Amino acid sequence: MIAQQKQHVIGITCPSGYVSAERVAHAVTVLQSWGYKVVTGKTVGNEHHYFSGTDEERRADLQQMLDDPAIDAIIMGRGGYGMSRIIDLIDFTQFAISPKWICGFSDITVLHNHIHAHYGIPTLHSPMCGHFKPGGELNADLISLKNALQSIPQTYTTAPAPLNRAGTAEGELTGGNLSLLVHTIGTDSAVDTTGKILFIEDLGEHLYHIDRMMLQLKRAGLLKQLAGLLLGGFTDLQDTERPFGQSVEEIILDKVREYYYPVCFNFPAGHQEVNFTLTLGVKHSLSVDAKGGTLVNYV
Repeated sequence: MIAQQKQHVIGITCPSGYVSAERVAHAVTVLQSWGYKVVTGKTVGNEHHYFSGTDEERRADLQQMLDDPAIDAIIMGRGGYGMSRIIDLIDFTQFAISPKWICGFSDITVLHNHIHAHYGIPTLHSPMCGHFKPGGELNADLISLKNALQSIPQTYTTAPAPLNRAGTAEGELTGGNLSLLVHTIGTDSAVDTTGKILFIEDLGEHLYHIDRMMLQLKRAGLLKQLAGLLLGGFTDLQDTERPFGQSVEEIILDKVREYYYPVCFNFPAGHQEVNFTLTLGVKHSLSVDAKGGTLVNYV
């Protein structure tokens, strides 16, 4: 989508939770050092209780950037919660005519999957502004965002994991935050997993919540016809006073035990220090063996 031949424009908006202008400022500096012009929306540094503005303020800010032909990519300030409150109010007409990269993760999962469901346009499951930290400008995961913005194909490898399931798969990569994927089941923004490689990650959940959400995916038929399953970070998980009795890896593997596609744990993406960019909505290959996993995209 972005070929780095002339100065392109990246917009930053906050369609969900509040983010301070200071937290965004370093991201602006880094993006400018990459050769981009950066414009920030009215929601950056704005606040309305938990959110970065009222529903209408957040909708209008995102809408303006989706419609602006001068903006080539939109990076979200942060996730949190709020995207589902405005998703049905957004007009994607101009975006569908002139697509641009949509970049973010967590609550932005709703936006990613809504776009995939209705328009088949690729998006980037990527770091947001908080990930741009002084001294980390050359970190490999941040560079993966830089490469993805320029549509450079990327190959990722993971270390062996005891509960990985060997195999190979090809298919469109989809998914995102597990809680949000479950949240959108039965809605106009629901994920389609048939024949695809599903990526999931989550943060701060109780183990029994993970079990319940994986069961919901299974009962909704979203695990049955996968090409492969890719597991990112499941960080800051909690157990109950009476232990649940399974690790998160055991919970997940139990829900796909009767299926035969490859399963790859510990992919470095999600709510964690290392968060590599994934190009959702395009074909990938996934191979898993005793040496670990390899994910290749074809953008």
